[in-house]
Amino acid sequence: MKKVVLSIMALALVSFGIIDAGLTDKEREMGVAELIKTQERLTSTIEGLTKAQLNFKSTPKAWSVAECVEHLAISEGMIDGMLQGALKTPADASKRDSVKISDKDLLAMISSRDKKVKTGEAFEPSGKFGSHKETVQTFLIKRGAHIEYLKTTTDDLRNHYGQSPFGTIDGIQILLFMSGHTERHVKQMEEAIAHTDFPKP
Repeated sequence: MKKVVLSIMALALVSFGIIDAGLTDKEREMGVAELIKTQERLTSTIEGLTKAQLNFKSTPKAWSVAECVEHLAISEGMIDGMLQGALKTPADASKRDSVKISDKDLLAMISSRDKKVKTGEAFEPSGKFGSHKETVQTFLIKRGAHIEYLKTTTDDLRNHYGQSPFGTIDGIQILLFMSGHTERHVKQMEEAIAHTDFPKP
């Protein structure tokens, strides 16, 4: 009987450890809220825009709203690749010290338009998804999958790591990076829309 009780206690401790190794409810809710917020920011910003408005460029080298959307659809998949790479290695709490940036600071830095950065060739818009409608749908499908993943995962995201322009970030920060990156380019779209030469409806 004693052995049975000890076995049950051991199993309970192991089970607790597995649950505890994942995200806290607060972290999960924060991440999901961020992803939903920037998805809604994007969809509300582009809603009702005409073809001329979607394709307007303030300068020959500037991106149009449609090109910003395509860049975000591409990036959603690319950043997911960073997350999948992070999850391939075992969670390692001993490497937590390598993460130097807070969630708040990461979001602020990636979403800021103060410093313009030229994107890599793989992230350049080129019409790869076909129509604007198909591009938006591609983004929404990928973002929906990321939201659902974060709602349900038991992965220990705080102890999986990836490399960003801001140094080492953890698994949930990869998803926050994704959200902040969306916000950054929504701001870029808003700059185009606010331009004096932006086409009238």
